[in-house]
Amino acid sequence: MTAYTRPHERPRRLRTTPALRRLVAQTRLHPADLVLPVFVRDGISEPQPIRSMPGVVQHTPTSVVRAAREARDAGVGGLMVFGVPRPEDKDATGRAGLSEDGVLNTALRTLREELGDSTVLMSDLCLDEFTDHGHCGVLDAAGRVDNDATLEVYAEMALAQARAGAHVVGPSGMMDGQVQVVREALDGAGRTEVAVLAYTAKYASACYGPFREAVASTLTGDRATYQQDPANRDESLRELRLDLEQGADMVMVKPALPYLDVLSDVAAAADVPVAAYQVSGEYAMIEAAASQGLLDRDRMVVETLTSIRRAGAQVVLTYYATEAARLLGG
Repeated sequence: MTAYTRPHERPRRLRTTPALRRLVAQTRLHPADLVLPVFVRDGISEPQPIRSMPGVVQHTPTSVVRAAREARDAGVGGLMVFGVPRPEDKDATGRAGLSEDGVLNTALRTLREELGDSTVLMSDLCLDEFTDHGHCGVLDAAGRVDNDATLEVYAEMALAQARAGAHVVGPSGMMDGQVQVVREALDGAGRTEVAVLAYTAKYASACYGPFREAVASTLTGDRATYQQDPANRDESLRELRLDLEQGADMVMVKPALPYLDVLSDVAAAADVPVAAYQVSGEYAMIEAAASQGLLDRDRMVVETLTSIRRAGAQVVLTYYATEAARLLGG
């Protein structure tokens, strides 16, 4: 036998059994780290499947309460609530999103009444679901998104969602100054207890395709003039600095998997909790591959969520939240 030098360091020693691997695991995924996004649609009598997101539905006001209880009982940390109004209720300025009786605020009110403080209710603070043009803000005479006019609507929307029962509002439109306007509106109305989750680094991604179906989006074109360019990394830290200066209580990177480098940057620089959103396209890709027998679905779900935590997210928004909680033994 040929003589050779045996290794003195053997990393494999710490991988020999499942128990040992668990003991030395550096990153742990817990159900309480997860947030379940839910869609509530006006005018339906039973949940409607979303074709591009197998297993995800548009909820009725009744079924969303059941889903919320199921998530809470599984140990999931919270919910992010999206409203889907009737087509005839959409207009150029998204006023249905401000209505106390609108689908989103009604859902928030019902969920808060039913669940109280036993989970965290987050609300999507954006206009894209409620505008007939599908953009995240109001348009000027030239058809461009008017940043400052949109901020005025966001302030009203934040107050409506706070009154409806949201613990956390999530301004997601990527308007300059949105966090400051929302924070000032809430504080000015005495709602200092409502937290702001800033969508700090939200990229103009192809991964949002299935979400457009989920919220019945009427968007034509794209959102490249306000969402970030996928080619850019450093500007996320500029966005982070501004959001923190303006009073963000939490910050988020969206999407998650294609932007783990950005997530790592933000997590290293932030002194507030960092979230990441495993978006609809990420979910759809896993489902599509699993349906073809190309990968182990359950392992892939846990692995991807673990990778997002490993990159620095303390909170992960994922459509797998309730299912992942069960896989984790929550």
